[in-house]
Amino acid sequence: MATVVERERKYSGDENFRPPDLTGCGGVVTMSDATVSDLDAIYWDTDDLRLLRSGHALRRRTGGHDAGWHLKVGAVGGARVEHQFPAGESDAGPPAELVALIRGASRGRPVAPAARVVNHRRERRLQDADGRVLAEVAEDDVRAEDLVDGTTQTWHEIEVELVDGDDGLLDAVAERLRAAGAREVPVSKSHRAVAARLARLDDRAPDGAAGPVLGYAREQRDALVGNHAAAYQGDEDAVHDMRVAVRRLRATLRTFRGLWDRRESEAVRAELRWLGGELGRVRDVQVMAARLDTAVHDLPAELVLGPVPARVGERFAAELARSTTALRAALDSDRYPELLARLDRLVEGPAGEVDRRWVDRRIRRVLRRADDRLDAALAVAGPAGDVALHEARKKYKAARYAVEVREPAVGKPAARLVKRLKALQDLLGTHQDSVVTREVLRRQALQAYAEGENTFTYGLLHARQAEAAGHDRPAVIRARDRARRRKVRRWLKR
Repeated sequence: MATVVERERKYSGDENFRPPDLTGCGGVVTMSDATVSDLDAIYWDTDDLRLLRSGHALRRRTGGHDAGWHLKVGAVGGARVEHQFPAGESDAGPPAELVALIRGASRGRPVAPAARVVNHRRERRLQDADGRVLAEVAEDDVRAEDLVDGTTQTWHEIEVELVDGDDGLLDAVAERLRAAGAREVPVSKSHRAVAARLARLDDRAPDGAAGPVLGYAREQRDALVGNHAAAYQGDEDAVHDMRVAVRRLRATLRTFRGLWDRRESEAVRAELRWLGGELGRVRDVQVMAARLDTAVHDLPAELVLGPVPARVGERFAAELARSTTALRAALDSDRYPELLARLDRLVEGPAGEVDRRWVDRRIRRVLRRADDRLDAALAVAGPAGDVALHEARKKYKAARYAVEVREPAVGKPAARLVKRLKALQDLLGTHQDSVVTREVLRRQALQAYAEGENTFTYGLLHARQAEAAGHDRPAVIRARDRARRRKVRRWLKR
């Protein structure tokens, strides 16, 4: 299975519209002659179109240079990841490898043919002075059919896809196309094909005082699902983003728990904790492996005694393999889609009646608890103090996520507080990383000693980590004071 990143924009014009001359746009010197192809794609989805609603498009296409199964993840107009799988002789359904990647978006439910999109395509290449292909421009005469309700549509569409060009080229081409009468299209062909059915599904933004909380929770749910495919394949950024989405959801369900049935919201939080644990084991190994690799390579060669880089690499490679296998098993389990279905019911269903003051009181409460926990932690020294600082960090994460709920409506005052809470949280995180790293080094040194290897380098790295940690507390106190200034929090008391 191949994976590519697609960056394209779509435009619509009437039947007589043809793209203007695009030479001069972002370094384009020539436009190639058109190549013609006929493309026929069947899009698959659940009966309630969960894939499309989650920013996924799954199709089986014939014709063109990349015929086969394609899974696109991401919104039109941004960077979309496309997973490509060759077609079989008799495709009764998508291959198992792709089914695993849509398990989050489909909520584990079966998919079936949902729409057919047929294109008559004329494609040109935009090239620079050296003949390098910067982008491809495709004119599509489209005929689409909803395979469930039978509605059909036809339209003319222009796609501009980057090859070796950049966003500046896309912007320049967009300006030229709009001047010629084209209109940018914010949705995919498959979305347009089933637009009538999508309109009947209630995906409206929540309103009322609880609206920002529900909207924020939906965003995190969507981030969780949107990163599923890449995280399943072990992508470090996707694992991180998925884990952060889980943390934000858990914190939101707790901070604003009066909005939902207590028993159900706590049950969902418990399941999110399980999923976060599986993601955390992978992410923690990734982070620690990179941290120690950098630390070892930053030492002068004469201070690296024994096979330290090899031993560190061996340890983390084995741990990463085990944790990644466990994560995939969790994502393949029935427990995972059931969690997502329960989460859908919470964030898409009715919520309790509250006013804005109720929301702000909840934010003030979680901030106050974080402040109290940090003050208590700073009064404790030694290992107990390290544990207390870690707990304070978790409280500030919850506080920051709570403030983020109000940021779109409040604007700069909330954004300023988010920034200062993040700075404080990052300092506490650096301290915790030092604590964990020292323990890993201690264990690694014990193993090296037992195997008769030199332990000098492990001791040196441990001492450097301890020295760095000693500088954390004054910085934490300064960041704490900046995050507590009256003008930064004044908006919460109105």
